[in-house]
Amino acid sequence: MDQRVSVITLGVDDLEYSRRFYEALGWQTKAEAGAEVAFFQAGALIVALWDRTKLADDSGVDDDGRFGGVTLSVNVASREEVEEAIVHAEAAGAAITRRPAETFWGGYSGYFVDPDGHPWEIAYNPHWTLQDDGSITLP
Repeated sequence: MDQRVSVITLGVDDLEYSRRFYEALGWQTKAEAGAEVAFFQAGALIVALWDRTKLADDSGVDDDGRFGGVTLSVNVASREEVEEAIVHAEAAGAAITRRPAETFWGGYSGYFVDPDGHPWEIAYNPHWTLQDDGSITLP
C-alpha cells in the first residue's frame, strides 16, 4: 500500500454550518448548496465534510466516543488495487470493517481500522483524476 493520504473526511454535526466556516476561511468548493458532501481541494489531497453519523456508518465503526469523527482515505487506480490493499491490511493485522464493494457514489471501496481504531478507506473513484504521484484532482 502506498504511503500517502488522498482524502481526509471530517464528520460534522451541521454540514451547512461547517461548510460556511471553511468558506469563511477562504476555502473553495464546487459543491452545490444542499449537497450531501462538500469537497475542498487542499493541495495534493482533498478535505471532505460529511455528516458524522453517515461517516461512522459508512466506515463500519460505532460512534461510541472512541470514533474521532475523522477517516483517512487512500485512493487507488482500480477495483483490483482496492482488493489488494484490503488483503494486505488484513494480513498486517487490521480489522476489516467493510469489505470492498460498489459504493453509492459510483466507485468501489472498503474500510479497515488500525490497532487504535482509526478508520482507513481504500477507494477507487472513477470520477476523480489520480496522478502518478498519488495526488488527487477534483473535476
